[in-house]
Amino acid sequence: MANIQERRDKNGKLISYSIRVHRGRGADGKQLKPWTATFDVLPTWTEKSARKKAEAFAATFEKECKEGVTSDSRQRFEKYCEYVISMKEQRGLKHSTIVRYRELTTRIYPAIGFLRLKEIRADHLNTFYSDLGKPGTRKGPKRATAKIDLKAALKAARLKQIDIANQTGLAINSVYAACRGHSVNEDVARAIAAALGMKPEQAFTIKADTRPLSVKTILEHHRLISTVLEQAVKEGLVPFNVAARATLPKLEKKEPDYFQPEQVEAIRDALEDEPIRWKTLVHLLLITGARRGEILGLKWENVDFKNNRIRICNNILYAVDRGVYEDSPKTDTSNRLVSLPLETMQLLQEYRAWQYGERLRLGKYFVYKGYVFSQDNGNPIHPDTVNDWLTKFSTRHGLPHIHPHAFRHTMASLLYFNKADSVSISKRLGHAKVSTTQNIYAHIIEQADQMNADILADVILKKA
Repeated sequence: MANIQERRDKNGKLISYSIRVHRGRGADGKQLKPWTATFDVLPTWTEKSARKKAEAFAATFEKECKEGVTSDSRQRFEKYCEYVISMKEQRGLKHSTIVRYRELTTRIYPAIGFLRLKEIRADHLNTFYSDLGKPGTRKGPKRATAKIDLKAALKAARLKQIDIANQTGLAINSVYAACRGHSVNEDVARAIAAALGMKPEQAFTIKADTRPLSVKTILEHHRLISTVLEQAVKEGLVPFNVAARATLPKLEKKEPDYFQPEQVEAIRDALEDEPIRWKTLVHLLLITGARRGEILGLKWENVDFKNNRIRICNNILYAVDRGVYEDSPKTDTSNRLVSLPLETMQLLQEYRAWQYGERLRLGKYFVYKGYVFSQDNGNPIHPDTVNDWLTKFSTRHGLPHIHPHAFRHTMASLLYFNKADSVSISKRLGHAKVSTTQNIYAHIIEQADQMNADILADVILKKA
């Protein structure tokens, strides 16, 4: 049985328990060093309650020691965090999430990585989060803003923005941003200047990036820390998750942006003059409310022409270390069937016939991989290509700025304003919980409810 000893401060107040589990003797007959752990006592606990909790912790600790699943309770946060991330990666956590975790650790480890798990306190985390919110926290290259008319310079050099992207390997959206006068990374500015045969300082004003991290990014750091400490609680290394006691910056809720009915009509009319591939892709984004990568991952085998529906079960993503790759959707519930109107199915039939003709025209250059939307060689489309096309599309037709996720919000808002229920909308969006849908679209639900009030007033309160 585990040995439990009280630890008190100089005033006699109980502060923790020292727990030791006998290991027996080694092959040489010498006594092995016992397993040890410390169980901290919270100030709000009575001694009787603390003793019971310590005994329960000790029983679990002893069982894990004898089963060989216990870990060293003295290890530091950095080492344990690496263990947790590796474990989650082995168990199938999304690659994009693992990549993001690795990025977050570059700030977390210098701040608390050297602390032992049991030494981490809420004030350590509060200080860290406060520091992240200070100017100058961002890492990486400086920021640059064009001080000349880049569009005119490109025209004079007989270059197009897409040419710059192809020559330099930059994302087309980065080139667009620079030409619109937006702030871009110094590396982007240097590449564009070089393509124009200019020095960076001639074309750009370059300054250090002194912006603080956004609240959303700070909360991402907190969630990783909390995830790691929660695993430590499960493994009996710490008695509770201290991250739950940290004070977090407040995230202001951003209302989802969506298109008004007249804007949807203008987009739909403008699509009539566009290539059928993009017409069909944008049509599906709007009608299904699916995420960008889910539409790019759609395969013909998952298009059910008989029952007028599609199955969302693939996702196209991009990562620096992998390039464009196929993965499963965001959550388990994102794997779903989505019913489509007859008009959409007819458009898909027309598009499939066009694609088949293209396959014949391209011959061996096109390698069929089953994707509904693909590059000319049959490979999946880079997700950023969709954003690039939509930006140019909106500019050509004088439309408001369009990004793929706005179609998702638009579909949800149209359904709410037409009296659809949250359960069916959540299912169509592929949310794990109905509450997620209700939280995201709370403002839209409120507006729709006001319309209900107006209807009731017309029916019940107004005299004939």
